[in-house]
Amino acid sequence: MKKFNIRKVLDGLTAASSSSSATAQPGTPRENDVVQETLQSEHFQLCKTVRHGFPYQPSSMAFDPVQKILAIGTQTGALRLFGRAGVECYCQHESGAAVIQLQFLINEGALVSALADDSIHLWNLRQKIPAILHSLKFNRERITYCHLPFQSKWLYIGTERGNIHIVNVESFTLSGYVIMWNKAIELSTKTHPGPVVHISDNPMDEGKLLIGFETGVVVLWDLKSKKADYRYNYDEAIHSVAWHHEGKQFVCSHSDGTLTTWNVRTPAKPAQIITPHGKQPKDGKKPEPCKPILKVEYKTTRAGDPFMVLSGGLSYDTVGRRACLTVMHGKSTAVLEMDYPIVDFLTLCETPYPNDFQEPYAVVVLLEKDLVVIDLGQIGYPIFENPYPLAIHESPVTCCEYFADCPAELIPALYSVGCRQKRQGYSKKEWPISGGNWGQGTQSYPEIIITGHADGSIKFWDASALMLQALYKLKTAKVFERARGKEEKPNTDIVDEDPFAIQTLSWCPESRMLCLAGVSAHVIVYRFSKQEITTEAVELLEVRMQSEFSDVDSPDPGGDQTPTLPTSGASSSPQESEPPTQPLTGSNSSDGPRDNIPCLQVRSSPLKQSPGYQVELVIQLVWVSGEPPQQITSLAINSSYGLVVFGNSNGLAVVDYLQKTLLLNMGTSELYSPSDPYQRQPRSPRKAKPAGAICESNDGSNTSEDRCRSPTSGSPSPCNSDDDKKQKFIEKDAKDNSFTRSRSSSVTSIDRESREALSSFYFCESFPRKTDSLVSPCLLVGTTQGSVMMVALSLPPGGDQRLQQLVGIASCGTLVRLKGGILTMALLDATGTLLPPSFEQWYDPNASDEEKEKGRKRRPASPASSQEGQEPQFAILCSEKQAKVVALPSQTRIYKHSITETSFVLRADVVQMAGANCIACFCANGHIMTLSLPSLRPLLEVNYLPLTDMRIARTFCFSNLGQALYLISPTEIQRITYSQETCDNLQEMLSELFTPVETPEAPNRGFFKGLFGGGAQSLDREDLFGETAAGKASRSLAQHIPGPGSMEGMKGAASGVVGELARARIALDERGQKLGELEERTAAMMASAESFSKHAHDMMLKYKDKKWYQL
Repeated sequence: MKKFNIRKVLDGLTAASSSSSATAQPGTPRENDVVQETLQSEHFQLCKTVRHGFPYQPSSMAFDPVQKILAIGTQTGALRLFGRAGVECYCQHESGAAVIQLQFLINEGALVSALADDSIHLWNLRQKIPAILHSLKFNRERITYCHLPFQSKWLYIGTERGNIHIVNVESFTLSGYVIMWNKAIELSTKTHPGPVVHISDNPMDEGKLLIGFETGVVVLWDLKSKKADYRYNYDEAIHSVAWHHEGKQFVCSHSDGTLTTWNVRTPAKPAQIITPHGKQPKDGKKPEPCKPILKVEYKTTRAGDPFMVLSGGLSYDTVGRRACLTVMHGKSTAVLEMDYPIVDFLTLCETPYPNDFQEPYAVVVLLEKDLVVIDLGQIGYPIFENPYPLAIHESPVTCCEYFADCPAELIPALYSVGCRQKRQGYSKKEWPISGGNWGQGTQSYPEIIITGHADGSIKFWDASALMLQALYKLKTAKVFERARGKEEKPNTDIVDEDPFAIQTLSWCPESRMLCLAGVSAHVIVYRFSKQEITTEAVELLEVRMQSEFSDVDSPDPGGDQTPTLPTSGASSSPQESEPPTQPLTGSNSSDGPRDNIPCLQVRSSPLKQSPGYQVELVIQLVWVSGEPPQQITSLAINSSYGLVVFGNSNGLAVVDYLQKTLLLNMGTSELYSPSDPYQRQPRSPRKAKPAGAICESNDGSNTSEDRCRSPTSGSPSPCNSDDDKKQKFIEKDAKDNSFTRSRSSSVTSIDRESREALSSFYFCESFPRKTDSLVSPCLLVGTTQGSVMMVALSLPPGGDQRLQQLVGIASCGTLVRLKGGILTMALLDATGTLLPPSFEQWYDPNASDEEKEKGRKRRPASPASSQEGQEPQFAILCSEKQAKVVALPSQTRIYKHSITETSFVLRADVVQMAGANCIACFCANGHIMTLSLPSLRPLLEVNYLPLTDMRIARTFCFSNLGQALYLISPTEIQRITYSQETCDNLQEMLSELFTPVETPEAPNRGFFKGLFGGGAQSLDREDLFGETAAGKASRSLAQHIPGPGSMEGMKGAASGVVGELARARIALDERGQKLGELEERTAAMMASAESFSKHAHDMMLKYKDKKWYQL
């Protein structure tokens, strides 16, 4: 039953009353001019779509050699399945317990997972969204190891007590057959053998089960006679066991770094003991012990020596050495260093049959933060090029933006420059994990995701059709000089580590202009070019933004005190207003505070710039009288105007990136005054403080995780009722993040000082003042205290004049005020159509002049300003608490909606959806909601995701056409949709994991093996483990839980049953017909046989008494 929400009704009444009370001023839409809104609640539905990236905290792995599907389990109970490039699937165990082991039912489209909470689950992979069919929860014993023989329905489960239970995977019921530990070991043994660490059947005899106990005891158990055939004892703990395919030998790996090889029939002592990484003493003594060999695999080949692959086992003197995988082949031993610790590895073989030559061709190595596949067939063991998007976390993600329905030529352009960045030396063979099929998606529009990272890199990803593929990587740190050693590290850094981390970015897809802000208070403007260039000197602009808080007018504290840079624009003499062409003269002497010094040093040597994004301009904020620059909280670029605007808690700066000049540097408080900002006197500097005074946050709460989050999420105003809640929210998150502490005055300290920072910008063509009747270029400015101000821009004509004349800027005062910090702003025309910022079409800046002129076409966002009688506009404004719609030019509020009272909005975007527009919001309490435009009717409200950490707040973003995403873990992107249409088509769009493939033929036994019984011995396990022979298991041992499955699975099963019945009926008809024909043929043959018999009898009588010579 749908819940009745009285708040929505009240909000609707409020909006209605506010709209009806609005007076019909000029430029205000009248009642008969109400915009016809097409969006309804039926257009919205929220659901998860796909998850990309490396599985966070992986714990186990399995591979289906016939379907060629890889499964990875994690410590949080997640399951990720991978096939060919673009085929991946995510599912989750409800309990959230760690996945300790995975076992495929090979070529059956099913998977068994064993969890740390002692439950096992059967997953159906024959449907696009896998579902659990059965679960079994053990009550009295802890699961330690599972083994499912190929083409068997009986699963062996080893426990911590040393017992082995057997489960029927079809019905998920326990067999009464149990192998007790005290029956398996010798009676004379006084100690417990420890948990079961290995179970496997003899490749040549399914009736013999090899059981490995942790303490070093290995038992070969005869399933039929229910007793141990052989027992193998070694005085070192066992970690893993591997069979030779002929079933006559097996290898054990031990905790002292040794490998023992045992002949099955000689249990007294190992046939061989080797220490692969141990130093061999000359006097014949035992080699020095090494680290444990955690896993070993023994794979044979027809043509050459077997492969032995192992992890661990390095000598203890290799302290600090990275994790290694060792490949032993014949007399050669290759040690392959890995970037991260090894979680698990699997050797991929040509055959699924354990009793045939294995013919290994690759090794899949699951690392803590990567997946590597090694080619065993090529010299040097090169790795395969990984087609999955697993490098999202190569450096921690600090910001994220999502662009759906981009220009079609963007993805090919980015791919063409990105493919040149690929590493060389990969294996020439195709990626071996190649199962599954792509979905038949109906979404054909291009989608791009941009991620900013802690090392200063920016990655562009193709996210079209529910896939993810790396397109291009930009390294912004190349612009700056790098400190070569600790002694050279500049002491002007405002962050201890990751000084190049990306904090926020602004991208114009049409012009391909990119602008980013980093944590060291730097802004970089990039242009896109297909040609390589060498920049002799990077263009640099230093900006001095000082605090408006002047506690006491202090004398010159030392060093050259430089006033605020003069602003340019409305001044009558351009010479006076031009900023200095040389960088500001800085002082960093020991006897005075730092002044006019940027945090990073721009590269002085020539910079070679490859095709792709190339530096146009670097803007750096400098230290002011011993105070570090405040980090940038908001940023916007407009390619049509050639302007970049950015702001922080000190104020606003506007830069003309075409002329490389600073146009405006103004304190936030001065924006409130509509008077001419250019005649003001320079502000007095802030009272000088000791250099260490800024380090207020030594409690660990001021971290890079805070630095890089959504700028407005922690900058409340004194009038906000939930300031304490926000502060607790920020501090709670700061305890548990992986970033380093910052020495700067970050967002947390901004909270403490209650400064008003700039949180949002929006370039538009609108009415700057109430009296205006023509639209002109404008800038909307939003602050963390809810104020929205209008700034008028006066642009010179295009061409050469644009590069010579200055852009005029004038503040027009406050437009409106909202509760909470401003998050997003937009503009609609009188019909409700979104008016995007104007842009310039992309052209190659390094191309010829003719090509540039062809490309340089300015696209106005609204009708040309020369037209009279223009229609009014709607300004859409959304803050952390509420949304308002203001009519322009009258500046009258016509709609208002309170989004949340008890929480606050973390992210809001104006998006296009089903041919119309709406506001999409994500709140700190986990609610996702959408509001219609312009009337702000609630269309969707879902309690989706309680906010657990700041990562989600920092990376959550909405895009057009009902798409959204966020970082669910440090390594994974979760994509969701709020579109009903996408939810309805999701089944078709998702990839298929299971594809019908014939199981390879079993190996040929050969004539002599068949004659003398040397081949594999089969076993009828049903006779041994079935209820008739073994009886019922104890009910208290484990509890069977039917799986929820899914409607799709049920429908699939139903249609499968109907299909099977129809096929069976046809087969019966055909069989009856064939039986009839066979009966007729049999009767005819019998008649023929009788006739032949009669003739033969007559012939015998005729010649019965005649001699041979009478014939």
